Amino acid sequence: MPTAHKLHVKVADEVWIATALLHQEQPTRADFPVEEIVARVAREALVLPLRPGVYVHVVQQAVANRAPGPGRYRMLFETAPGRRRLFRRGDSYHPAREGSKITPNPDEIPPEYSGLLSWYNQWDAAAVFSAPDSDPLLSLAGSGKQLWSSEHADEYIQRLRESWQ
Repeated sequence: MPTAHKLHVKVADEVWIATALLHQEQPTRADFPVEEIVARVAREALVLPLRPGVYVHVVQQAVANRAPGPGRYRMLFETAPGRRRLFRRGDSYHPAREGSKITPNPDEIPPEYSGLLSWYNQWDAAAVFSAPDSDPLLSLAGSGKQLWSSEHADEYIQRLRESWQ
C-alpha cells in the first residue's frame, strides 16, 4: 500500500494544482466534471493515499460561488451542477468568502508546480479582459429597447386608454 508523502501540501492546493493542470493541458475546455478533477488529484499523487477531503474541497470547500463551510477558499468556480473550473477575478462569489485564498502560496507547493502560478496569472488576466463580451447577462444589455420605442409605446398607451370608455 502506498504511504503518505509531501504531507505539507494542503488539500485545497492539491485541488488547485490538478485543476490548473487540466486547464493547461486542455485549453479548449471551459470546465471539468468534479470526478475528473478528483481523478487528476489521484493521478498527480502529491499525497498518498488520496485524502477524503479532496472530494469535499472540489464539491464545496474550495468553490467560490457556494456557501462556505469550514473552508472559505475561492480556488474553484461552479459553472454548472457537477462542473468546476479555476476561479477568475471578476467571478461572482459568496460574500463570506471575501478575501480568501485564490491560489496556493508559492512556498507551500512543490517547486515543480510553481510554473502553474505564472500560467494562472496570464490565463486569469486574459479572461478578465474578455469577460464582459462572454457574460450571458451582460450580452443582453439593450436587447429589448425596440419593445419600448416611441411607436410601440404610443400604441400600447392607446390600447390601454380604449378600454377606459
